[in-house]
Amino acid sequence: MNLYNQIYKRKSFHHFKNTIPLSETDLKLINNILNNVFPLDNTIKFKIKLVKESETSCNLGAEYCILFYSEKTDFYLENIGYIGEQIDLYLTLNNIGTLWCGLGKTKTSSLDGLDYVIMICIAKVPETAFRNDLSLFKRKNIAETWNGDLLPFSETIILAPSAVNSQPWYTKKLNNELFVYRNNKAAKFGIIPLKIMKYYNQIDMGIYLYLLEVCFKHHNYSFIRILFKNYTKVKSSKILTAKYSFIDNNKL
Repeated sequence: MNLYNQIYKRKSFHHFKNTIPLSETDLKLINNILNNVFPLDNTIKFKIKLVKESETSCNLGAEYCILFYSEKTDFYLENIGYIGEQIDLYLTLNNIGTLWCGLGKTKTSSLDGLDYVIMICIAKVPETAFRNDLSLFKRKNIAETWNGDLLPFSETIILAPSAVNSQPWYTKKLNNELFVYRNNKAAKFGIIPLKIMKYYNQIDMGIYLYLLEVCFKHHNYSFIRILFKNYTKVKSSKILTAKYSFIDNNKL
């Protein structure tokens, strides 16, 4: 399914208003989505659990929360971001609003030996509650996040969501390849410590990679992806996360 247009529609609902109770059909749809996600790295163990918002510390007016659990290994945070953003766009397609809730707490800190990572709060809302005006997006200038020739989706991918809108990605186009980096010098936001921001920013990179691939597929770009996992001791200001090599050079 082509989810490209949902990039423009999706919105972070920091508080849910005028919600519509999820029907049994809606819940079946949600569970079907959760059971059919595909990971960024299929070697990483993860689990997803749907619970009532009342079973978490969140109090945003959501009806349910989607909890993500994972083994802690290289790239597990990016993997959860990649999986979660798939769910985000599919729910948006079906008029179910979402919010990545990084500070939310859950009663179950582990599930089948896997550690809790993050949650997404959800509730069904009227379609008019979603974004319909691109001017409502507050994002960095494209020159701050993209280097090299622009591609047809360069203006679209900057709409990717991130923790406190930190937008930690930097993409460099060189010939028929894209190099995707994470800013390793996360800015402090309010009372959130830098260590926590780096945690969220790794999840953000998974979100960004998934949306990049949605853009690739929408514009019929065939690609090969290579992930760079061994970054834990790198002290560079930008950490190479992934490289995409395009197969059809005629499109570049």
